[in-house]
Parts: sequence; structure tokens; C-alpha cells
Amino acid sequence: MAEYDIDKRDAQVSGNPRIGPMAEHAFSDDARQLVEETFAHTPAVDKSNLPDFFAISFKHPGLARVHMQMGLEFGVRGKIPPRERELATLRVGWLTGAPFEWGEHLTAAKKLGLTDEEIERVTVGADAPGWNEHDGAIVRAVEELVGDYFIADETWAVLAKSWSEPQLMELPGLVGHYVMTAMIQNTIRFDLLPGNPGLRRR
Repeated sequence: MAEYDIDKRDAQVSGNPRIGPMAEHAFSDDARQLVEETFAHTPAVDKSNLPDFFAISFKHPGLARVHMQMGLEFGVRGKIPPRERELATLRVGWLTGAPFEWGEHLTAAKKLGLTDEEIERVTVGADAPGWNEHDGAIVRAVEELVGDYFIADETWAVLAKSWSEPQLMELPGLVGHYVMTAMIQNTIRFDLLPGNPGLRRR
């Protein structure tokens, strides 16, 4: 999936959602509770006019809750350093052809120090010239997990030079989480949020 027509892929998996957003008055009690939990620390959000992404996701509150809890575990309490986490997530977003995921995480990646050159290398993969040994191993591990559901011994050995056992354990879970996220976003065809041009974003 790493090589594809970007415009064709964007058109295939984003926009014209297959599941429409739920009106606020139609939210179940579980969905209303999830809204309160999700935005408890962001009082400026107008909870009666949620972005369609949330208003669709909350049609399945149980899935949405677990999904967000996993995201918080990796993003807030995760063991992998944030820059390296976003490097891995971007490679997942590119391999899965996920415009929503790619565009949203690119913003975070840049804030955490990933350069334009590194981001361009993410689209090429682990064999692109210029990676240091550790970052190249992160990108290769993502490719191996997506392609073979397994990190090769050689890649594991490189990561183990710098990472603790909990960090090594976390990487397959991180990759799996964002593969699942891409599958959901792509299949439902979520509209891209304002400012996210999809897979062309750099």
C-alpha cells in the first residue's frame, strides 16, 4: 500500500462518510457521558455542535471510549518518546493510505521536531537514505509489523540498544492501534478536518 495515487486514495477513503453524524438530541445516555468525559478539560468546546468525526464515532460509545483510552495510553502515558511515537504513527498513516491520520499526526510530528526532510523520508520508508540507525529501525519495524505482523530479529536488536523492554513491548501495540484507527477512518470515510489536506500534507 506504500505506493499509490495520492489524489485517488484521498478521494477513495475521505469525504462523503458512509455513516452520518448523530444529532446531539439523539445521543444515548452513554454517548452523552462520553462527550462529558472527552471534553472535561476543554470547556471551550461547544458540545452541542461537535465535529462530525465525534458525532459519528459516538454512535458506538463503547468502541469510541476504548479507542480513545488506548490513544491516551500511548499519547499521554506511553513509554516511547513522543517524537519517536509520531515517527512510527506517520509511517503507519502512510502505509495504510490514511489521509485523516496522516494529516492530523503530521502537525504533532512537526511540533515534536520532525523535519520536512524526515517527513518526506517517511513516505519512502526505512530504505530512504539519511535515517540514523535508531529512527531507521523504528520505520522498518512499522513496515515489518504491517507487512508480516512481526519485528525481525535484526530490527529488534537495533531498537533494543536504546529502548527499554516496556518500550519494545509498546511498539507493536502502538502500530496496531493506529492501523485499527486507519481502518475505521478510511472505511467510514471521515471528512477531513479544516486545515488537513490529507496525504499531500507535508
